[in-house]
Amino acid sequence: MSIINETRQADDGAEGPVVSANTDGVPAAERFGWWSDMVGDEVMPVTIRSPHAARFRGSVEAVGMPHSQVATFTFSPMTARRSPLQIRRHDPEEYYLVLVQGSPVRLEQADSVACLEAGDMALFSTSAPLVSDFLDQGRQTRLTLLRLARSALPLAGGRADRLLAESLSTRPGSGSAALLGAYLGGLPTAAHACDPAELARLGAIGVDLAATVLAGRLGAQDTLSPETRKAVLRARIKLFIEHNLGDPELVPAAIAAQHHISVRSLHLLFRHEPETVGAMIRRLRLERCHADLTDPALGHRTLAATAARWGFRHPADFGRAFRKAYGVPPGEVRAGARARARALDAQEACARCRRSPGRHGPQ
Repeated sequence: MSIINETRQADDGAEGPVVSANTDGVPAAERFGWWSDMVGDEVMPVTIRSPHAARFRGSVEAVGMPHSQVATFTFSPMTARRSPLQIRRHDPEEYYLVLVQGSPVRLEQADSVACLEAGDMALFSTSAPLVSDFLDQGRQTRLTLLRLARSALPLAGGRADRLLAESLSTRPGSGSAALLGAYLGGLPTAAHACDPAELARLGAIGVDLAATVLAGRLGAQDTLSPETRKAVLRARIKLFIEHNLGDPELVPAAIAAQHHISVRSLHLLFRHEPETVGAMIRRLRLERCHADLTDPALGHRTLAATAARWGFRHPADFGRAFRKAYGVPPGEVRAGARARARALDAQEACARCRRSPGRHGPQ
Protein backbone atom coordinates (compact mmCIF):
# COMPACT_ATOMS: atom_id res chain seq x y z
CA MET A 1 0.00 0.00 0.00
CA SER A 2 1.34 3.46 -0.91
CA ILE A 3 2.09 6.14 1.67
CA ILE A 4 -0.70 8.29 0.20
CA ASN A 5 -3.25 5.52 0.67
CA GLU A 6 -2.01 4.76 4.17
CA THR A 7 -2.33 8.41 5.16
CA ARG A 8 -5.74 8.79 3.51
CA GLN A 9 -7.11 5.69 5.27
CA ALA A 10 -5.72 6.86 8.58
CA ASP A 11 -7.42 10.21 8.10
CA ASP A 12 -10.92 9.22 7.03
CA GLY A 13 -11.06 5.74 5.54
CA ALA A 14 -12.69 7.15 2.39
CA GLU A 15 -12.47 5.51 -0.98
CA GLY A 16 -12.58 7.08 -4.41
CA PRO A 17 -10.59 7.80 -7.54
CA VAL A 18 -8.75 10.76 -6.01
CA VAL A 19 -6.48 10.25 -3.01
CA SER A 20 -4.66 13.00 -1.17
CA ALA A 21 -2.26 13.48 1.68
CA ASN A 22 -0.29 16.31 3.24
CA THR A 23 2.27 17.01 5.91
CA ASP A 24 -0.19 18.69 8.28
CA GLY A 25 -0.96 15.40 10.05
CA VAL A 26 2.73 14.52 10.45
CA PRO A 27 4.78 15.71 13.46
CA ALA A 28 6.84 18.74 12.41
CA ALA A 29 10.17 17.03 13.03
CA GLU A 30 9.17 14.15 10.72
CA ARG A 31 7.59 16.04 7.83
CA PHE A 32 10.62 16.36 5.58
CA GLY A 33 11.49 12.67 6.01
CA TRP A 34 7.87 11.71 5.35
CA TRP A 35 7.86 13.77 2.15
CA SER A 36 11.09 12.14 0.96
CA ASP A 37 9.62 8.67 1.55
CA MET A 38 6.37 9.61 -0.19
CA VAL A 39 8.17 10.90 -3.30
CA GLY A 40 10.28 7.73 -3.39
CA ASP A 41 7.15 5.60 -3.15
CA GLU A 42 4.87 7.52 -5.52
CA VAL A 43 7.36 8.74 -8.14
CA MET A 44 10.89 7.32 -7.76
CA PRO A 45 13.64 7.25 -5.11
CA VAL A 46 15.54 10.56 -5.05
CA THR A 47 17.67 12.48 -2.60
CA ILE A 48 16.05 15.76 -1.61
CA ARG A 49 17.41 18.78 0.20
CA SER A 50 15.67 21.96 1.24
CA PRO A 51 16.51 25.09 3.21
CA HIS A 52 12.98 24.75 4.57
CA ALA A 53 13.44 21.20 5.92
CA ALA A 54 12.75 22.23 9.52
CA ARG A 55 9.40 23.78 8.56
CA PHE A 56 8.67 21.83 5.40
CA ARG A 57 5.11 21.67 4.09
CA GLY A 58 3.70 19.69 1.21
CA SER A 59 0.55 18.12 -0.19
CA VAL A 60 -0.29 15.70 -2.98
CA GLU A 61 -3.50 14.81 -4.81
CA ALA A 62 -3.30 11.74 -7.04
CA VAL A 63 -5.66 10.19 -9.56
CA GLY A 64 -4.94 6.55 -10.32
CA MET A 65 -6.08 5.19 -13.69
CA PRO A 66 -5.60 1.83 -15.44
CA HIS A 67 -2.56 2.84 -17.53
CA SER A 68 -1.35 6.06 -15.93
CA GLN A 69 -1.47 8.33 -12.91
CA VAL A 70 -1.87 12.09 -12.61
CA ALA A 71 -0.70 13.70 -9.39
CA THR A 72 -0.53 17.34 -8.33
CA PHE A 73 2.17 18.27 -5.81
CA THR A 74 2.46 21.47 -3.80
CA PHE A 75 5.55 21.81 -1.60
CA SER A 76 8.25 24.02 -0.11
CA PRO A 77 11.18 24.79 -2.43
CA MET A 78 13.80 22.04 -2.60
CA THR A 79 16.29 20.20 -4.82
CA ALA A 80 15.90 16.57 -5.95
CA ARG A 81 18.65 14.37 -7.36
CA ARG A 82 18.49 10.83 -8.73
CA SER A 83 21.82 9.00 -8.83
CA PRO A 84 23.04 6.01 -10.86
CA LEU A 85 23.07 4.01 -7.61
CA GLN A 86 19.40 4.76 -6.98
CA ILE A 87 18.61 3.72 -10.54
CA ARG A 88 20.42 0.41 -10.14
CA ARG A 89 18.59 -0.27 -6.90
CA HIS A 90 15.14 0.42 -8.30
CA ASP A 91 14.02 1.57 -11.74
CA PRO A 92 10.31 1.33 -12.61
CA GLU A 93 11.25 2.20 -16.23
CA GLU A 94 8.70 4.95 -16.57
CA TYR A 95 8.45 8.39 -18.10
CA TYR A 96 6.89 11.43 -16.47
CA LEU A 97 5.56 14.59 -18.03
CA VAL A 98 5.78 17.48 -15.59
CA LEU A 99 3.56 20.56 -15.95
CA VAL A 100 4.81 23.57 -13.98
CA GLN A 101 2.02 25.61 -12.42
CA GLY A 102 3.91 27.83 -9.96
CA SER A 103 7.50 28.83 -9.31
CA PRO A 104 10.12 28.03 -11.99
CA VAL A 105 11.79 24.62 -12.15
CA ARG A 106 15.24 23.80 -13.52
CA LEU A 107 15.36 20.24 -14.88
CA GLU A 108 18.60 18.55 -15.96
CA GLN A 109 18.78 15.07 -17.52
CA ALA A 110 20.62 13.33 -20.39
CA ASP A 111 22.90 16.32 -21.09
CA SER A 112 19.91 18.61 -21.51
CA VAL A 113 18.70 21.43 -19.29
CA ALA A 114 15.20 22.91 -19.27
CA CYS A 115 14.28 26.07 -17.38
CA LEU A 116 10.53 25.76 -16.98
CA GLU A 117 8.16 28.59 -16.19
CA ALA A 118 4.47 28.27 -15.31
CA GLY A 119 2.70 26.75 -18.31
CA ASP A 120 5.77 24.83 -19.50
CA MET A 121 6.01 21.07 -19.59
CA ALA A 122 8.92 18.61 -19.92
CA LEU A 123 9.58 14.89 -20.08
CA PHE A 124 11.87 13.03 -17.69
CA SER A 125 12.73 9.38 -17.16
CA THR A 126 13.26 7.23 -14.10
CA SER A 127 16.09 5.44 -15.97
CA ALA A 128 18.65 8.27 -16.17
CA PRO A 129 20.34 10.46 -13.54
CA LEU A 130 18.40 13.63 -12.88
CA VAL A 131 18.75 16.96 -11.07
CA SER A 132 15.69 19.11 -10.45
CA ASP A 133 15.81 22.48 -8.70
CA PHE A 134 12.47 23.85 -7.52
CA LEU A 135 13.41 27.50 -7.25
CA ASP A 136 12.66 29.52 -4.14
CA GLN A 137 10.60 32.61 -4.94
CA GLY A 138 9.02 32.98 -1.54
CA ARG A 139 6.11 30.64 -2.21
CA GLN A 140 5.41 26.95 -2.57
CA THR A 141 6.13 25.05 -5.76
CA ARG A 142 3.14 23.57 -7.60
CA LEU A 143 3.33 21.05 -10.43
CA THR A 144 1.43 18.14 -11.95
CA LEU A 145 2.98 14.84 -13.07
CA LEU A 146 1.62 12.40 -15.64
CA ARG A 147 3.13 8.94 -15.26
CA LEU A 148 3.61 6.95 -18.47
CA ALA A 149 4.85 3.39 -18.79
CA ARG A 150 7.43 3.00 -21.55
CA SER A 151 5.22 0.36 -23.15
CA ALA A 152 2.36 2.87 -23.40
CA LEU A 153 4.22 5.11 -25.85
CA PRO A 154 4.35 4.11 -29.54
CA LEU A 155 7.97 5.27 -29.80
CA ALA A 156 10.17 2.19 -30.15
CA GLY A 157 13.88 2.08 -29.41
CA GLY A 158 13.80 4.68 -26.68
CA ARG A 159 13.12 7.49 -29.17
CA ALA A 160 11.36 9.48 -26.45
CA ASP A 161 14.72 9.77 -24.67
CA ARG A 162 15.67 12.39 -27.26
CA LEU A 163 13.10 14.69 -25.65
CA LEU A 164 14.28 14.40 -22.04
CA ALA A 165 14.53 17.78 -20.27
CA GLU A 166 13.26 19.68 -23.31
CA SER A 167 10.81 22.49 -22.67
CA LEU A 168 7.33 22.04 -24.17
CA SER A 169 4.96 24.99 -24.00
CA THR A 170 1.27 24.36 -23.25
CA ARG A 171 0.17 27.91 -23.90
CA PRO A 172 -2.65 28.70 -26.37
CA GLY A 173 -1.54 28.05 -29.92
CA SER A 174 0.69 25.11 -29.02
CA GLY A 175 -1.70 22.54 -30.51
CA SER A 176 -1.93 19.17 -28.79
CA ALA A 177 0.42 20.36 -26.04
CA ALA A 178 -2.18 22.98 -25.05
CA LEU A 179 -4.81 20.23 -24.89
CA LEU A 180 -2.52 18.13 -22.71
CA GLY A 181 -1.82 21.07 -20.41
CA ALA A 182 -5.54 21.70 -19.96
CA TYR A 183 -6.08 17.99 -19.30
CA LEU A 184 -3.38 17.84 -16.62
CA GLY A 185 -4.53 21.04 -14.97
CA GLY A 186 -8.17 19.98 -14.75
CA LEU A 187 -8.11 16.23 -14.19
CA PRO A 188 -7.73 16.09 -10.37
CA THR A 189 -10.83 18.24 -9.95
CA ALA A 190 -12.85 16.50 -12.68
CA ALA A 191 -11.99 13.01 -11.41
CA HIS A 192 -13.93 13.49 -8.18
CA ALA A 193 -17.19 13.04 -10.10
CA CYS A 194 -16.04 10.17 -12.35
CA ASP A 195 -17.19 6.58 -12.22
CA PRO A 196 -14.61 3.84 -13.01
CA ALA A 197 -15.57 3.60 -16.70
CA GLU A 198 -15.31 7.34 -17.23
CA LEU A 199 -12.03 7.46 -15.33
CA ALA A 200 -10.62 4.74 -17.58
CA ARG A 201 -11.61 6.81 -20.63
CA LEU A 202 -9.95 9.89 -19.17
CA GLY A 203 -6.79 7.90 -18.49
CA ALA A 204 -6.67 6.66 -22.08
CA ILE A 205 -7.15 10.22 -23.37
CA GLY A 206 -4.17 11.41 -21.32
CA VAL A 207 -1.89 8.70 -22.70
CA ASP A 208 -3.07 9.42 -26.26
CA LEU A 209 -2.48 13.15 -25.87
CA ALA A 210 0.99 12.57 -24.44
CA ALA A 211 1.89 10.18 -27.26
CA THR A 212 0.65 12.70 -29.84
CA VAL A 213 2.65 15.58 -28.33
CA LEU A 214 5.87 13.56 -28.13
CA ALA A 215 5.48 11.96 -31.56
CA GLY A 216 4.78 15.37 -33.08
CA ARG A 217 7.92 16.80 -31.50
CA LEU A 218 9.94 13.94 -32.99
CA GLY A 219 8.26 14.10 -36.40
CA ALA A 220 6.99 10.56 -35.82
CA GLN A 221 3.25 11.04 -36.21
CA ASP A 222 3.15 7.98 -38.47
CA THR A 223 3.78 5.81 -35.41
CA LEU A 224 0.45 6.81 -33.84
CA SER A 225 -2.42 4.34 -34.11
CA PRO A 226 -5.73 5.34 -35.73
CA GLU A 227 -7.35 5.03 -32.28
CA THR A 228 -4.89 7.53 -30.80
CA ARG A 229 -5.49 10.00 -33.63
CA LYS A 230 -9.26 9.74 -33.13
CA ALA A 231 -8.97 10.20 -29.36
CA VAL A 232 -6.92 13.36 -29.77
CA LEU A 233 -9.34 14.75 -32.35
CA ARG A 234 -12.23 14.09 -29.94
CA ALA A 235 -10.35 15.92 -27.18
CA ARG A 236 -9.67 18.85 -29.53
CA ILE A 237 -13.34 19.02 -30.52
CA LYS A 238 -14.50 18.90 -26.88
CA LEU A 239 -12.20 21.77 -25.98
CA PHE A 240 -13.45 23.76 -28.98
CA ILE A 241 -17.03 23.19 -27.83
CA GLU A 242 -16.29 24.33 -24.27
CA HIS A 243 -14.64 27.51 -25.56
CA ASN A 244 -17.56 28.38 -27.85
CA LEU A 245 -20.68 27.53 -25.83
CA GLY A 246 -21.92 31.11 -26.03
CA ASP A 247 -22.14 30.98 -29.81
CA PRO A 248 -25.71 30.10 -30.87
CA GLU A 249 -24.25 28.87 -34.19
CA LEU A 250 -22.35 26.11 -32.37
CA VAL A 251 -23.97 23.14 -34.12
CA PRO A 252 -22.52 19.87 -35.46
CA ALA A 253 -22.16 21.24 -38.99
CA ALA A 254 -20.09 24.22 -37.81
CA ILE A 255 -17.98 22.02 -35.55
CA ALA A 256 -17.29 19.57 -38.37
CA ALA A 257 -16.31 22.38 -40.75
CA GLN A 258 -13.97 23.90 -38.16
CA HIS A 259 -12.14 20.56 -37.89
CA HIS A 260 -12.16 19.77 -41.62
CA ILE A 261 -14.31 16.65 -41.37
CA SER A 262 -17.81 15.80 -42.52
CA VAL A 263 -20.81 15.86 -40.19
CA ARG A 264 -21.11 12.10 -40.67
CA SER A 265 -17.47 11.65 -39.60
CA LEU A 266 -18.11 13.83 -36.55
CA HIS A 267 -21.01 11.67 -35.43
CA LEU A 268 -19.03 8.47 -36.07
CA LEU A 269 -16.16 9.89 -34.01
CA PHE A 270 -18.50 10.22 -31.01
CA ARG A 271 -20.49 7.05 -31.68
CA HIS A 272 -19.13 5.21 -28.62
CA GLU A 273 -19.09 8.24 -26.31
CA PRO A 274 -21.66 8.49 -23.47
CA GLU A 275 -23.55 11.27 -25.30
CA THR A 276 -23.94 12.70 -28.78
CA VAL A 277 -22.34 15.98 -29.81
CA GLY A 278 -25.67 17.78 -29.60
CA ALA A 279 -26.42 16.36 -26.16
CA MET A 280 -22.97 17.38 -24.92
CA ILE A 281 -23.44 20.96 -26.09
CA ARG A 282 -26.86 21.16 -24.41
CA ARG A 283 -25.58 19.66 -21.13
CA LEU A 284 -22.57 22.00 -20.95
CA ARG A 285 -24.70 25.04 -21.70
CA LEU A 286 -27.19 24.10 -18.99
CA GLU A 287 -24.39 23.52 -16.49
CA ARG A 288 -22.99 26.99 -17.18
CA CYS A 289 -26.46 28.51 -16.82
CA HIS A 290 -27.04 26.69 -13.54
CA ALA A 291 -23.71 27.96 -12.20
CA ASP A 292 -24.62 31.55 -13.15
CA LEU A 293 -28.06 31.30 -11.57
CA THR A 294 -26.59 30.18 -8.26
CA ASP A 295 -23.85 32.84 -8.26
CA PRO A 296 -24.86 35.77 -5.99
CA ALA A 297 -22.55 38.08 -7.94
CA LEU A 298 -24.70 37.53 -11.06
CA GLY A 299 -28.05 38.02 -9.35
CA HIS A 300 -28.71 41.19 -11.38
CA ARG A 301 -28.65 39.31 -14.68
CA THR A 302 -32.05 38.35 -16.13
CA LEU A 303 -32.92 34.77 -17.00
CA ALA A 304 -33.04 35.71 -20.68
CA ALA A 305 -29.58 37.27 -20.51
CA THR A 306 -28.20 34.18 -18.78
CA ALA A 307 -29.68 31.95 -21.45
CA ALA A 308 -28.31 34.14 -24.26
CA ARG A 309 -24.86 34.25 -22.66
CA TRP A 310 -24.57 30.49 -23.09
CA GLY A 311 -25.99 30.16 -26.58
CA PHE A 312 -29.73 29.65 -26.09
CA ARG A 313 -31.58 31.63 -28.75
CA HIS A 314 -35.02 31.56 -27.11
CA PRO A 315 -35.76 31.87 -23.36
CA ALA A 316 -38.70 29.47 -23.67
CA ASP A 317 -36.47 26.75 -25.13
CA PHE A 318 -33.98 27.35 -22.35
CA GLY A 319 -36.68 27.10 -19.68
CA ARG A 320 -37.98 23.77 -21.00
CA ALA A 321 -34.49 22.27 -21.31
CA PHE A 322 -33.53 23.49 -17.84
CA ARG A 323 -36.64 22.05 -16.19
CA LYS A 324 -36.09 18.72 -17.94
CA ALA A 325 -32.47 18.57 -16.76
CA TYR A 326 -32.92 19.80 -13.18
CA GLY A 327 -36.58 19.14 -12.39
CA VAL A 328 -37.35 22.78 -11.54
CA PRO A 329 -37.62 25.99 -13.59
CA PRO A 330 -34.58 28.29 -13.69
CA GLY A 331 -36.41 31.05 -11.80
CA GLU A 332 -36.88 28.71 -8.84
CA VAL A 333 -33.17 27.88 -8.77
CA ARG A 334 -32.31 31.58 -8.75
CA ALA A 335 -34.86 32.33 -6.01
CA GLY A 336 -33.42 29.54 -3.88
CA ALA A 337 -29.90 30.88 -4.34
CA ARG A 338 -31.01 34.38 -3.35
CA ALA A 339 -32.78 33.05 -0.25
CA ARG A 340 -29.67 31.16 0.81
CA ALA A 341 -27.54 34.26 0.26
CA ARG A 342 -29.91 36.39 2.41
CA ALA A 343 -29.88 33.77 5.15
CA LEU A 344 -26.09 33.69 5.11
CA ASP A 345 -25.92 37.49 5.26
CA ALA A 346 -28.30 37.47 8.26
CA GLN A 347 -26.18 34.86 10.04
CA GLU A 348 -23.04 36.91 9.48
CA ALA A 349 -24.76 40.07 10.73
CA CYS A 350 -25.89 38.27 13.89
CA ALA A 351 -22.38 36.95 14.43
CA ARG A 352 -20.98 40.48 14.15
CA CYS A 353 -23.53 41.72 16.65
CA ARG A 354 -22.55 39.04 19.15
CA ARG A 355 -18.87 39.92 18.78
CA SER A 356 -19.47 43.68 19.25
CA PRO A 357 -20.71 45.04 22.64
CA GLY A 358 -24.01 46.90 22.23
CA ARG A 359 -24.95 50.30 23.62
CA HIS A 360 -26.42 48.63 26.68
CA GLY A 361 -23.58 46.17 27.15
CA PRO A 362 -21.34 45.97 30.21
CA GLN A 363 -19.86 49.31 31.32
